[in-house]
Amino acid sequence: MTISEQQPLGSPFSAASSADDVLAGADLSGKTAVVTGGYSGLGLETSRALAAAGARVIVPARRPGVAEAALADVKGCEVVPMDLADLDSVRTAAAHISASVTRLDLLMAVAGVMATPERRVGPGWESQLAANHFGHFTLACELYPLLAAAGGARVVVNSSAGHTLTDFRRHDPHFRTGYDKWLAYGQSKTANALFAVHLDALGREDGVRAFSLHPGKIITGLQREMELQEQIDLGWVDEHGNVVGAGFKSPSQGAATGLWAATSPLLDGHGGLYLEDCEVARVSAPDEAMDDGGVRGYAVDPDAAARLWDLSVTATGAAPIGR
Repeated sequence: MTISEQQPLGSPFSAASSADDVLAGADLSGKTAVVTGGYSGLGLETSRALAAAGARVIVPARRPGVAEAALADVKGCEVVPMDLADLDSVRTAAAHISASVTRLDLLMAVAGVMATPERRVGPGWESQLAANHFGHFTLACELYPLLAAAGGARVVVNSSAGHTLTDFRRHDPHFRTGYDKWLAYGQSKTANALFAVHLDALGREDGVRAFSLHPGKIITGLQREMELQEQIDLGWVDEHGNVVGAGFKSPSQGAATGLWAATSPLLDGHGGLYLEDCEVARVSAPDEAMDDGGVRGYAVDPDAAARLWDLSVTATGAAPIGR
């Protein structure tokens, strides 16, 4: 993938498209999907849509009891305990999945945290980077043999327009010199995009293609650690928590781009791309506002992606993948 490939492909869908619109008529019978965070918000919409199209859906969940209750009416879904911020938990979940399936057609990295108070996990890692990136990185590496066995798997990673807040901070990725919850979130979302770029480069000979995306602005459980007043001050909601901000999507519309990434034939032969509104995003200028759309060049730079991959392997101890 090169930055010049960040060009629209002529998708028939748009920001207004829903999960049902994207998967209308799709038959995913015989396909297996893993959907992290697949029991709330965008993840729940993703699980429902994939299962309705006939896929077997495996949902790793930090709160398995809550997940089972949320998915009780969704046929074809099963829950596996997993905490993305605990790599031992990630590896245990991956081993369980590997023992139950022989191939994996879709890995949907939907789970995430946003703008959390400062926390340290594992060996002192900043928690948003750990959960949003290192956890998904480790899961993908552990499940890679199953992805390669599918002969045409796709990995879809939820990034965010929040990546425009900062490039990856190689000088201080764990905020040892002072914590900023929004820069920490932005860094983790840049990492999500770069992860997809290099995973695609490593996996394409095995038929494994990867994409990252901005799902749009949606009020879901992702904002659970933000104070109501902060969301009011940002113009997102009113004093009752009702959405009032312009440009917000429903959860179904928010799930649509990920489902398009997972299934669209327009993306055959492509990979490593950043998507938004069910289309390939353009490269945005450094001075453009977050809400103007597009992807910063630093978030899809192949050299930066390779450097982050090496850093992530060193940090997590993940096994090499690809040929």
